[in-house]
Amino acid sequence: MHASNLAHNLHGSEIIKIAAEINELKRKGEQIANLTIGDFDSSIFPIPEELKNLIIKAYEAHQTNYPPADGVLELRESVSKFLKESFNLDYGTNEIIISGGSRPLIYAIYLALVNEGEKVVFPSPSWNNNHYCDLLRTEAVIVPTQPENNFMPTAVDLRPHLKGAALLSLCSPLNPTGTMFLKEDLEAICDLVIEENQTRSKSEKPLYILYDQIYSQLTFGEHEHFNPVSLRPELRDYVVFVDGGSKCFAATGVRVGWGFGPAAIINYMKAIIGHMGAWSPKPEQVAMSQFLQEDEAVATYLTAFRQKIQKSLDTLYRGFLSLKEKGFAVDAIEPMGAIYLTLKVDYAGKTTPEGKLLQTSTDINFYLIKEAQVALVPFSAFGADDKTNWFRASLGASTVEEIEGMLPRIEAALLKLK
Repeated sequence: MHASNLAHNLHGSEIIKIAAEINELKRKGEQIANLTIGDFDSSIFPIPEELKNLIIKAYEAHQTNYPPADGVLELRESVSKFLKESFNLDYGTNEIIISGGSRPLIYAIYLALVNEGEKVVFPSPSWNNNHYCDLLRTEAVIVPTQPENNFMPTAVDLRPHLKGAALLSLCSPLNPTGTMFLKEDLEAICDLVIEENQTRSKSEKPLYILYDQIYSQLTFGEHEHFNPVSLRPELRDYVVFVDGGSKCFAATGVRVGWGFGPAAIINYMKAIIGHMGAWSPKPEQVAMSQFLQEDEAVATYLTAFRQKIQKSLDTLYRGFLSLKEKGFAVDAIEPMGAIYLTLKVDYAGKTTPEGKLLQTSTDINFYLIKEAQVALVPFSAFGADDKTNWFRASLGASTVEEIEGMLPRIEAALLKLK
């Protein structure tokens, strides 16, 4: 079929391929523990009751016409207050934009800041940067990271690649790993960006940072979220943030994201998102603006939500460490934030009971789907090599009991490999 060069060159989602396999098995009556999608089962993790009631009231009040292109003013005011209270970040309403979740924000940042052929630097693994680079035909500079650094990029990793780059895309807590920047590591990266921008003349475009902190409210234990502007205020003119209520309030389907940064860039993003029509629905915006003003309700929900997510993550984490102690070739990295756990299942080169050789992480994953009824996402779906036998487990759609039940199945499946 004749189509655009862009359409022909787009790469399909590895996660969608895995989902197709899961759906086919479910059609045949199999029960699969689906740890692939970065979403929530709303029967396990419902949105805040107060937010739900406010959404209903907004519809009853007929708040169903077009919202302003940059978002309802009251919501931008509430977000400004929320950012100040959460991170001590000062952003006015003209520096904040609302969209239908965080994806339009990320795409709009790319469109606003990067020209065709310019360099975009991002770590591997990371979520969807490769696809946005494909869409804009930019030069994707994929920087491998190491498990020793919790798969977070370091200044040493990034330094060789920033010269002449248009955008550095970072995320913390990181999708897909559930790990986070340490303060000193993010400070060193910030200093690299400052150093690079000092080499550019006023007529040259500076190096910008896209900083995705959509999971910033979901951190565990002693782990603390940091951001470039708080660490290095001189970067304020060069950082555009991606944030929102989708993850921290288990509200992925509510579609309220917010971005913030320099007013001039936000204004460009306003026009881009307006042309896409990627607004957040007005009733949900009105409801979120009111909910964010209810400090006690927000704090109560976040505290309970963090505890529940952490219990799920810790259950799978301890289970994999137990398998490791038994001599299985597996590992796991301590959960720090988000809803993800990083798992290693190092069984490439093994043979299944049917005689099939497992050569790649994708082979291992499909073996676990069929034999253990557990579906993960290999890091190859996030830009890593398919020989990298590390995986993302997303726990927003599983109960603790389900997680406990899947561990013996994983053990039994691995014992069958030769």
